[in-house]
Amino acid sequence: METLNTVSYVFIGIGLFFNFVGAIGLHRFPDVYTRLHAATKCTTFGSIFLILAVIVQSAGIWAREGTISQSVICIHSVVALVALLVTNATGAHAMARAAHRSGEKPARAVVDDLANRKERE
Repeated sequence: METLNTVSYVFIGIGLFFNFVGAIGLHRFPDVYTRLHAATKCTTFGSIFLILAVIVQSAGIWAREGTISQSVICIHSVVALVALLVTNATGAHAMARAAHRSGEKPARAVVDDLANRKERE
């Protein structure tokens, strides 16, 4: 049981680190695109590790005690993890596309492929 607790604490620490770095990036980066990148990448990784900590703890209790409620928590955590992985990337793409269509320019863009494509058409 101590091993599971240690693994869970490591996962929680990693998850908190990524979420903290994402919050700093959201505050420090200059434009909407880099802020969006920091918010989605870091919070996705942070949430993955936090959900893994929940899965490890509930699976350990489920294996030790055999309670059905812990198996439900494991299943719900896995479903939440899959939903998070799909919706975070999709939402970030939609927000970046909306920002680009509204005329928001990147702070330090070298090449803007979407603008170049519109000019060619």
